[in-house]
Amino acid sequence: MTKKEAQEAERQFLLSLDQTINHRDMTFKDLYLAFYEYQSDKVRESTIKTYRDRIKYLELFDKIKLRDFNIKHFELWKKEINKLPLATSYKNDLFKFVKAILNFGTRWYDFNFTPVYNKMTNFTNPNELKKEMEFFTIEEFEKFISVEDDIVFKPLFETLYYMGLRKGELRGLQWKDIDFSNKIMKIHKQIPSIYNIDNYRLSPLKTQNSNRDLPINDLLLNDLKKLYDYQKKFTNFSQEWFVFGNDTPIHKDAIRTRKNRNCREAGVKQIRIHDFRHSCASFLINYNANITLVAKYLGHTKIDETLNTYSHMYQNRLEDIVTLINKNLKDKEEDKSNIDTEIEEDVDTNLEEENDIEMSL
Repeated sequence: MTKKEAQEAERQFLLSLDQTINHRDMTFKDLYLAFYEYQSDKVRESTIKTYRDRIKYLELFDKIKLRDFNIKHFELWKKEINKLPLATSYKNDLFKFVKAILNFGTRWYDFNFTPVYNKMTNFTNPNELKKEMEFFTIEEFEKFISVEDDIVFKPLFETLYYMGLRKGELRGLQWKDIDFSNKIMKIHKQIPSIYNIDNYRLSPLKTQNSNRDLPINDLLLNDLKKLYDYQKKFTNFSQEWFVFGNDTPIHKDAIRTRKNRNCREAGVKQIRIHDFRHSCASFLINYNANITLVAKYLGHTKIDETLNTYSHMYQNRLEDIVTLINKNLKDKEEDKSNIDTEIEEDVDTNLEEENDIEMSL
């Protein structure tokens, strides 16, 4: 009758799967539900939500007995998924998800999916146009921020642009994370997008490498101090308050609404909130930041992740490389020319000395 009762009924059902189902008669849906239950206390709530969101894409498999599962079933599913207006990258996420479920069936129920598994291939689309990455140049951001005078939103967008935070990291910032004395911002937690202000929860960051302490530039530090002084006037203020919010974090929709309004007023293109992170990377790269430092600044696990995401931005630096090569070659040519000139001068000097000696003799 209620959502809570339905969830409890589902839990009881899943717990009883092993007792009520003969493994040899298991369907793909049975396996998926077992996988879902197994993972429920091992992954984050945001991951569980991702699993739930993918259910609708696996319905074609639901009634297939696992003992009968073959490559034709997979190819039929792949054909149907290909008809959907989904990005190839997302289709391949679904593909990996199917493989994860089959692996679970192999480990826990001793099914042998090897004959199918070895023939499964991922999605490809050679005609798919690569989506251009959107970002603000520093000139565009200065136009954008010039129309923002709110004491909260000005440092909020400056934090997104200059610090490269993810939205969840931004919403999870508390005043105890800002070290004004040492000009440091500590990023060690987040509020996943599945949470809003009425049910928010602080969670660990995406990866261990996402934990980072970043230096704060003077412009942002000054605006953060103004916001801090403003919030301190409230009687119930504490260091646990959220930098962008109060005793609860700012509503995620409020950020997007304000961003859209600023883009319109400033006459700049609309970009997503996450594109401020790309903008930060572009800003750093254009000012010759080392790729290793960019990766550390953004909290990437591996440099490869940074290169794969932003390698096209480094294309803009190729002319600088050619300039360096040309300058190096030119310097070597000049050095060689100077050496040749010195040798010729020495030879001439020696010849003159020899002529002088002969004349003296």
